Amino acid sequence: MSLAKACPIENSQAIPFSRVPCVPFDEFHRHIVETGHHGTRISSLFVMETSGSAPSSGKTPPTLIRPLRLVAILANDAGKTLTVISTDIGTSYPALTPTCPQAHMFEREIAEQWSVLPEGHPRLTPVRFQPPLRSNDGYPISANTAGLPGVTDFFRIEGEGIHEVAVGPVHAGVIEPGHFRFQCHGEDVFHLEISLGYQHRGIERAILGGPHRRTLHHMETLAGDTTVGHTLAYSQAIEALSGCKVSRRAKVLRAVGLELERLANHTGDLGALAGDVGFLPTASYCGRIRGDFLNLTALICGSRLGRSFIRPGGVGFDVDSERLTRLTDGLSRASKDVHVAVEVLWETPSVMSRFEDTGVVSRKVCLELGLVGPAARACGSEQDIRRDFPRGAYRTSKILLPAFERRIGDVASRAFVRWAEIQNSLLFLREILQQLPPGEIIEPEAAHLSRTLEPDSLVVSLVEGWRGEICHTIVTDAHGAFARYKIVDPSFHNWIGLEMAMRNQEISDFPLCNKSFNLSYCGFDL
Repeated sequence: MSLAKACPIENSQAIPFSRVPCVPFDEFHRHIVETGHHGTRISSLFVMETSGSAPSSGKTPPTLIRPLRLVAILANDAGKTLTVISTDIGTSYPALTPTCPQAHMFEREIAEQWSVLPEGHPRLTPVRFQPPLRSNDGYPISANTAGLPGVTDFFRIEGEGIHEVAVGPVHAGVIEPGHFRFQCHGEDVFHLEISLGYQHRGIERAILGGPHRRTLHHMETLAGDTTVGHTLAYSQAIEALSGCKVSRRAKVLRAVGLELERLANHTGDLGALAGDVGFLPTASYCGRIRGDFLNLTALICGSRLGRSFIRPGGVGFDVDSERLTRLTDGLSRASKDVHVAVEVLWETPSVMSRFEDTGVVSRKVCLELGLVGPAARACGSEQDIRRDFPRGAYRTSKILLPAFERRIGDVASRAFVRWAEIQNSLLFLREILQQLPPGEIIEPEAAHLSRTLEPDSLVVSLVEGWRGEICHTIVTDAHGAFARYKIVDPSFHNWIGLEMAMRNQEISDFPLCNKSFNLSYCGFDL
């Protein structure tokens, strides 16, 4: 039997929503599973209300007025193809997770948001402990009697000598809250379950019906350390829906902001990894050098986190000749400093003995779970939106993933990936800043873009943030307003990777494994 035909789309190009195939669920399920066997992964999976007739499964109660549609955004990195396919569902459907583990977190989210039951899902616990978008009194989600984050049925292992360790949500230091529940035998971790939701702010709901005056603010604060990445994804989507062209100069400046964000965070992570194993030289220097990269972003736009820099239609700040000189000189100094600070890591046996073979995630598990970004590349999964689905300045530059020997998915591999990407970003910035094209930094009609969005359309915007793939999907209604705005931060894919990394590790390895992923709580919780 032939597979259902999905609709091919381009990164950040709008299409009429009517072009998205809506197929019977069995065909939808088979398409996702079969294409998954050939390297296709789920970038986004979400539910939206439609105005059509209700599905004929007989399971949709009369209280649910508007039928629901399940939409999948599928990416094949090797084939450089992006497709979308959908199916209508009722209040329940056969879960995708047993045959496609990548869907597990998406289906938990769908169940929580829409009171829809994915029948046969192996672990249907709350994702963010949020009230549903609409209720279904017959929906049997796992216990959350208090309606509070962390109050749920945690997985338990019984047996002699088995004990449970609960960590968080309050942690040492100024970090975000999250709860970690370990099932241990002595020091050995058999299972880790991560429960989040403490940072849930209802951003996806607040965006509906927009763009509003605060929409851009929401994008800049989705995950504060990824301000440029998320705001760029939003801006690309708005430009696609409004038909706005961005100047070459603005495209280059956007890439500068994105790479500076990557440099600052990767440098900070390497320093933090050094600190977790008590290696103070790298820990001390990388903390300062991270600040140097942040200050270069502030040199451009006045904000170390890149606030107010990316705007639909271009960028909010230009770089004159004086700032360009200061920027290139600053990059040169930081490049020398970061090489000195990081290279000593690989030359120190006590550091490498702690990094190597700690927190291993195999390539097989990585692909099955759909990990993204440096965490995936450390497992040998070569994927990068900048190369596979390029936009802006990345289309005209040779962004090649640097080769490195160790790709076994351990802490050392995740550290090496960051170091390779730091070097790659520095080379890329040196290249594009030497050829900064002339032109306007923002299109004259930018202030009016949100008023002229294409109605009844869909756009998928992908950006390679420093943690990995950022995916924003917009579906507009008949008036051009946001009928559905789905955001997938790379942390949404990768928290399960940390759970897998801790299996059969000693519990004392948790801080090191956790820092080697360095995932976002608020980016997950939205």
